[in-house]
Amino acid sequence: MAGVTSFLLLSLLCIFPLCLCDQGYGGKLSPGFYAHSCPQAGEIVRSVVANAVAKETRMAASLLRLHFHDCFVQGCDGSLLLDSSGRITSEKNSNPNSKSARGFDVVDQIKAQLEKECPGTVSCADVLTLAARDSSVLTGGPSWMVPLGRRDSTSASLSGSNNNIPAPNNTFNTILSRFTSQGLDLTDLVALSGSHTIGFSRCTSFRQRLYNQSENGSPDSTLEQSYAANLRQRCPRSGGDQILSELDINSAGRFDNSYFKNLIEKMGLLSSDQVLFSSNEQSMELVKKYAEDQEEFFEQFAESMIKMGNISPLTGSSGEIRKNCRKINS
Repeated sequence: MAGVTSFLLLSLLCIFPLCLCDQGYGGKLSPGFYAHSCPQAGEIVRSVVANAVAKETRMAASLLRLHFHDCFVQGCDGSLLLDSSGRITSEKNSNPNSKSARGFDVVDQIKAQLEKECPGTVSCADVLTLAARDSSVLTGGPSWMVPLGRRDSTSASLSGSNNNIPAPNNTFNTILSRFTSQGLDLTDLVALSGSHTIGFSRCTSFRQRLYNQSENGSPDSTLEQSYAANLRQRCPRSGGDQILSELDINSAGRFDNSYFKNLIEKMGLLSSDQVLFSSNEQSMELVKKYAEDQEEFFEQFAESMIKMGNISPLTGSSGEIRKNCRKINS
């Protein structure tokens, strides 16, 4: 009887999307991948991220963004972390990353500690995935079991970074197409955009909404007027590209569902945020649902993060385990 019960439990685990079965995680990824080879891996990542976020809350959003920008180019393979050298042209120089991608020093700290504890074992790609989860938790957001076992790429793609990552002023259809090309759907798009409940964005990323959204010298009609006036005081028509504004005006340091409430009030900072409410009925309904039910948002965010983390991982003998996340081993 006990054997039958165990079999039934295992079968159930393999049915549900957040299961612990290898098959549920794309065949070779598993939360317990380092259970024997580096059991301290999770705690090492968590400790370094916690210290970094304690020093600067914004770092949580920066680390989440690194994971997203990594997975949308060649899959979740740590390619974003590579510096330019030899045949590598770094993705750090792409339009979405130049002067804005940050947190590389935190990844370096994590990797250095992992190499001391478990040399040549934990990939940089997995470091990014774990750090993203911990960044959510440390700012009050959801947690989830992270499938592990990714390996690191030996290449980078500057063109992929420029072409695959949605831009702040893309149309809704363009943004959705860039998600669907990665195997993600509209629900994933809306839920993952909710990570903009924490962090900041640069003036250069939303200036067009304030002054010339449709190239007619007028501000974006989907931007609440008093909010727009406040933003114009901080973001001039020219210059000040690096001036920061909160992505979520109500709780930039707390992971919650305030982001979606802002969209309903026409107070999304980026055009790519506001179009989720103004340009598509299905996404509008999801925005409303997440604004009303934070638990529903948290559950979907966790599920969508796992799904994004499964984009084209290198496993088995593919790729390598970098000793230094900034350069390939040979």
